[in-house]
Amino acid sequence: MSGDVERLGKALAAEHAAVFAYGLIGARTTGALRSKATQAFDAHRARRDQLRTFITGRGGRPAEAEASYSLPLVPSTPADAVRLAVQIEAGMTAAYLELVAGDDAALRKYAALAMQEAVARSYAFRPAVGTAFPGMPGAASPASSSASPPASPSAPTGG
Repeated sequence: MSGDVERLGKALAAEHAAVFAYGLIGARTTGALRSKATQAFDAHRARRDQLRTFITGRGGRPAEAEASYSLPLVPSTPADAVRLAVQIEAGMTAAYLELVAGDDAALRKYAALAMQEAVARSYAFRPAVGTAFPGMPGAASPASSSASPPASPSAPTGG
């Protein structure tokens, strides 16, 4: 099950980055937006703690959070904060996608639920219909050139 531990580690790294990003969003927003960011912060912190437990229970050593993370943008307006939150959740969906392919059925279910929650949080920040399969690279449209690969979603990364 070392593959599952590795997949759990990738999800944990994404959760660490999400906790960092939502802390920043919460510090730079007010009102309803701060409330949503706080709820997201708490949800990601809980997932982070669960992942640490899963890794330890499988004999792995969970990685600690970085001191800081490189984010795609630093929110200076409410619109920036929403844009960052939506990007965070897209990255989380992608991070859990690999775990859905794991060996353990309980972890697959856990990851599928985490993806569902990430998509719901994204929608709460910006109600819009996204891709049919969030977290997966988009399929090329008939009008697009087959020479260019589809864009890959990115999770917040350590820096």
